[in-house]
Amino acid sequence: MEAAVPARAQGYVACVALLAALCVLPLHTTRTPWWALALLAALYAACEHVVRRRFGGTFYPVLLAGAFLLPPPAAALVPLPAALLAHVEHGPVLPRRVWRAAQPALAVWAAAQVHWALGGRDAVVAHAFPYALVPAGAAVLAFCVVLTVLDGGILAAGVGVPPTPFRQWGRVPALRPWRGLLSRSLAPVAVHGLAGLMMAVLWRSRYGPASALLVLLPMGVSCWVFAQYHRERAAHQATIRALVQAVDIKDGYTRGHSERVGQASVLIARELGLDDERVEVLRFAGILHDVGKLGVPTRLLRKDGPLTPEERRIIELHPEYGHEMVRGISFLGEARAAILHHHERLDGSGYPYGLAGGQIPECARVVAVADAFDAMTSTRSYSRARPVEAAVKELERCAGTHFDPRMVTALVRALGRHGWHPAVTADDAPRTVPAQPAAGRRSGAHR
Repeated sequence: MEAAVPARAQGYVACVALLAALCVLPLHTTRTPWWALALLAALYAACEHVVRRRFGGTFYPVLLAGAFLLPPPAAALVPLPAALLAHVEHGPVLPRRVWRAAQPALAVWAAAQVHWALGGRDAVVAHAFPYALVPAGAAVLAFCVVLTVLDGGILAAGVGVPPTPFRQWGRVPALRPWRGLLSRSLAPVAVHGLAGLMMAVLWRSRYGPASALLVLLPMGVSCWVFAQYHRERAAHQATIRALVQAVDIKDGYTRGHSERVGQASVLIARELGLDDERVEVLRFAGILHDVGKLGVPTRLLRKDGPLTPEERRIIELHPEYGHEMVRGISFLGEARAAILHHHERLDGSGYPYGLAGGQIPECARVVAVADAFDAMTSTRSYSRARPVEAAVKELERCAGTHFDPRMVTALVRALGRHGWHPAVTADDAPRTVPAQPAAGRRSGAHR
């Protein structure tokens, strides 16, 4: 293996490969339909090549059909040709090939073991529906669990879990690399599992293996649809990155501020129990909340001293500028309201419209807390970064007047549970300008 792979990752991949080899060992004592194994392996390799090259991602129906048709040791060999023939874009090549062979081999072996133990083979041969769905469902669950365990393990071995720099907020959970992997993979793999079961049933029918290929047609169409969705999503992300980069270039002292506000907004949203779609919208809202600064003169954004009343009025136009800039971007949804109202205050003393209490959209109240938190914990041209504890105390002091107490409480709970690990830290901001006196900080705060 190449030196670029961490030693513990090398050891982890080697252990997974050894386990996969042990799963295949009983093959010589198992009655194996070699023609079926060869056909499924070649079909899986071809599907993986097409899907990875055209759409991205993986294609499990053929692999799971192998779990439903073949003995477990034989099913574990189905992914091998695909791993050996697949193009590896980023090195090191050898460990990636070993991982691509061993990981699905263990997963499909576990699925086949569960399927056969529950009588799934007989149910497929007899076309015993709906009972055939029970062992197939259990096999899909086993497949997902093994993939989750292995994926989380390689993340922990190759990347590691960063320690929290704020011990008082608690440790980062040891299971962090595995968090969310199973829930995200279960639904799509279940769809692939159903297609694999249909392939297995048709394979065992009087129409033979050729009929099983018909199942791949609708699955190919669904892959194309999902690929189109992901391309559109990537275009959205590129649009947002371009806007944020423009703001960061214009106001260098707040470089990374947008990403950090988006990160804090996600922490709050998840603590509030919002659904994934709204969490994503709030991430967009946090990232783009200051996009209106593109319409503010750079000299005002970078001014070291106190702002005049006229200068403050100009800066306070940035939420309206931002709202106008993103008005036509339909995928942002309610994020546009957060961009417009994130400087409103609960007591009605904010801007641009002086909304109070429940008049302020919920998404704007979330972003307001996230924005204030990062502003206090980041170094600016007019103030030094405060410790996280001091920023939290200030948020709690202003809860009920400036900020929604529910959002402040959610952020505090999220910090206690996860710590604060900003993707772009406050230390990355320029520090060439000395801290300003109190008057300057008050006048420039929350620019």
